[in-house]
Amino acid sequence: MMMLLLAVIYAAFISLGLPDSVLGSAWPVMYGPMGVPFSWAGIVSTLISVGTVISSLFSDRLTLKLGPGRVTAISVALTAAALLGFSCSTQFWMLCVIAIPYGLGAGSIDAALNNYVALHYSSRHMSWLHCMWGVGASVGPVIMGWVLTGGGQWPTGYRIIAAMQAVLSAIILLSLPMWRKRPGTEAAAEGGAPAKAIPLTQLIRMPGAREVILTFFCYCALESTAGLWASTYLVLYHGVAEDVAATCASLFYIGITLGRAINGFLTAKFSDTQLVRASLVLMGAGVLVLLLPLGQWAAMAGMIFFGLGCAPVYPCIIHATPARFGAQKSQAFIGVQMAAAYLGTTTMPPVFGLLGRGIGMWLFPVFLAVGLGVMAVMHERLVRTTEG
Repeated sequence: MMMLLLAVIYAAFISLGLPDSVLGSAWPVMYGPMGVPFSWAGIVSTLISVGTVISSLFSDRLTLKLGPGRVTAISVALTAAALLGFSCSTQFWMLCVIAIPYGLGAGSIDAALNNYVALHYSSRHMSWLHCMWGVGASVGPVIMGWVLTGGGQWPTGYRIIAAMQAVLSAIILLSLPMWRKRPGTEAAAEGGAPAKAIPLTQLIRMPGAREVILTFFCYCALESTAGLWASTYLVLYHGVAEDVAATCASLFYIGITLGRAINGFLTAKFSDTQLVRASLVLMGAGVLVLLLPLGQWAAMAGMIFFGLGCAPVYPCIIHATPARFGAQKSQAFIGVQMAAAYLGTTTMPPVFGLLGRGIGMWLFPVFLAVGLGVMAVMHERLVRTTEG
């Protein structure tokens, strides 16, 4: 029964990734008819991120009140409604309004499912769960591209994905009886005390809280900055052809997805902490290659190494949360980690964009090196505080 539920959870994470990359693939044909500049896509993306941060911070209270199954079903239904709203939008302000409920739904799914898998399944399933997000993020643009190349309009692509989300929401509703607690987790793990929501001010004062928040912020800042600016860096600084640089950037994300699939098998032999440390070394090797004057092919290889190194960090830190902070506190901690992740993803790529424009694109590997250094220090402090 638990494996059947796991299949539903995997499908839910595919659905989480499906819409994430659709805006980027559809925007080139959206902004013109709406009469707005191309750059205004960032406004919609930021509003979605604001919604995800808010819902991540409140995920602890929602999950305690409704349970992870109901939260997931309602959140998927909310994203389906938001995607349908996108498809009906004819003015930019309509996209901005609808972006908020879409973000609220996405943040709740992310936090609730991550915590449920961390409590009830092994580390390999956490890695494969995030691999499923990569599958969804890859399929979303394929659906939109299929619609556009077939002569359809972008609203049709959004409606297809909205219909897929609606079907999944119905499947999750039917699976609610399976979302039961397993022995040895949650209240049982804390001596049978009933779970209570933890205020944010109390949470961040707990040992290891600041370290895990900063670790998550830095990781997501690095991943999103590398994903957004890698192609531009390779073209402007190393003189790589645009099409080759674009392929290399796609390999960065493919490396993350494949790396998480492989990491699922490695968890049988290595602990979450060991895998994160190995990831930091591999990411560091990638940055070192970028820093050295070894030419464009070495720079492209460095980006691929960096992507492979990124793969285990997110799922392994999430999976270790109940063991480090306790099963009762894990939902609250994971919610805060999700909020930190979205803040890093939203704020740091634009920050580097300003730095790169003002100082030069040569700063790209230096920016990655500084962020990686802070993340490594915070992770080691987290390990000493919670595992020492």
